[in-house]
Parts: sequence; C-alpha cells; structure tokens
Amino acid sequence: MDLGQVVRELQHSRNGVTVKTEDGFVYEANYVILSASIGVLQSDLICFRPPLPRWKTEAIEKCDVMVYTKIFLKFPYKFWPCGPDKEFFIYAHERRGYYTFWQHMENAYPGSNILVVTLTNGESKRVEAQSDAETLKEAMSVLRDIFGPEIPTATDILVPRWWNNRFQRGSYSNYPIISDNQVVNDIKAPVGRIFFTGEHTSERFNGYVHGGYLAGIDTSKDLLVEIRKYERENENKSFLLEPLLALTGSLTLSQSDTVSGLQKCDVPTQLYLSSKLGIPEAIL
Repeated sequence: MDLGQVVRELQHSRNGVTVKTEDGFVYEANYVILSASIGVLQSDLICFRPPLPRWKTEAIEKCDVMVYTKIFLKFPYKFWPCGPDKEFFIYAHERRGYYTFWQHMENAYPGSNILVVTLTNGESKRVEAQSDAETLKEAMSVLRDIFGPEIPTATDILVPRWWNNRFQRGSYSNYPIISDNQVVNDIKAPVGRIFFTGEHTSERFNGYVHGGYLAGIDTSKDLLVEIRKYERENENKSFLLEPLLALTGSLTLSQSDTVSGLQKCDVPTQLYLSSKLGIPEAIL
C-alpha cells in the first residue's frame, strides 16, 4: 500500500487499469476501487481516459454536495449555562444561517470549556474563504451579543475546510428528494474495471460514516463476484480450446497426404458446430 500519492489519471480498458499520480508514478492493476467523494468526482481532480460514459457523469452531477462546518472555540472558562437539559442555544440573525446553532461540550467533555457553532452550505463556503482571525471576530461578536460584552475571548479556534479541500470538496452527498433509485444505481455502477464506492453509493445511509463503511463492504463483494466470473469464463475458454489446439497440432506438414482431402472448415463443422458448442470457425 502506497500512502500519500495523489491520483490524477485513470486509464481503463477491458484488460485493466493504469493509475497515474501527481508525482509521476504509474501503477498497473487488474481492477480499481475508487472511493473518492461525490464532490471530487464532480471536480477535475481525477481524469478518466477514456472519459466516463454520459449516463455516469449525468448521475454524478445530479447528486448535491452538502458543506457542513463545525467550528470549535476554546475558552479559558465557561460562561454559558450548563446542565443535563442545557446543551444547545440558537442565535437569531437577519442573515440566514449566520452562526445560528451553538452547542457546548461540557456534557460530553466536562472541563473542556469548548463551544461549537455549526454553519452550512453558503455560510460554510464564505467562512472557509476568510482567515481564522476574521471568523473568530465574527463568532465573538455573536457570543457577546448573546451573553454580554464581558465574556472572555476564545484562546483557540478550529475551522474545518471541507469545501476548499481538494480531496473532499464538501462534507457529504445529498440526493435530491425527487431523485429515484436509478441515480444511486448509476453512481455506484462500475465502469469497466473501475468500481465506485463511498457513502454516496449507499442507498440507505448516504451522508453517514457507516454508509461509507457498509458501501465499502458491498463494493468489495461485487468485485469478488466479478473476478470469479472472469476466472470461470477464462477456464471455459481454455477447456473448449484445448481439443482444437491438440487437433491443429497433430495436422503437420508430414501428414499432408492424409488430410489433403479435407477443407479448412470441415473439422470444426463436424466436431464442434454439430455439438452446438458455438466455437467460431475463425479461431481455427
């Protein structure tokens, strides 16, 4: 297993997949399981050669990408109400979604002195584009509007950037309400020897961590079925070709007088076509 490699191109054919990385490394594989997020699939990070079929790209574009940002603020002491029945508070602002949902961590982590504020979609993208210092200033302005001007300033802040991360391009998938099962089926359907997995391929649990876990199990099972099917087909071809190879090997030039009266297609016609095995005469 090679970690830290950025895949930029997947060349796929009926014979296998060639993986090219950003650093110029090349890997050859019989099959590939691709677990890139739906946001990455919608971006230009990975180039497919040949391009993915239209039914695949249309399904990928139909799936929405949600951006869900939890900002963590650490304080020297807590100044908010705590208790078993006090964990969340809401801030009303004229701008939709502006530092609206707050949660303290005292119930889960006593003494942590941490507040979490949740932003989504448009506000998430806006905050991701600005500095942490500016975000801290905005958050403190909201908190002082709620609890008064005397509260302490946060000593630390953590702002995840799911949208700007080129390996994520969002937090999780969100299928439109009007979409049908065909969209999910097309997104998770393999293209040649490339198999797709991730939470966005889970029909029941898309958008959740366990959705990604369960989808990975399902995809690995599908791949094993495909590998065994391919092996069986090759075994059948070998079984059917062995008599023909033995026969053609026995028809040497020294035996030309014996077979001079036979036409090229007489042998396969008599031995195989009559038995309905369906061997094309061209292979002889």
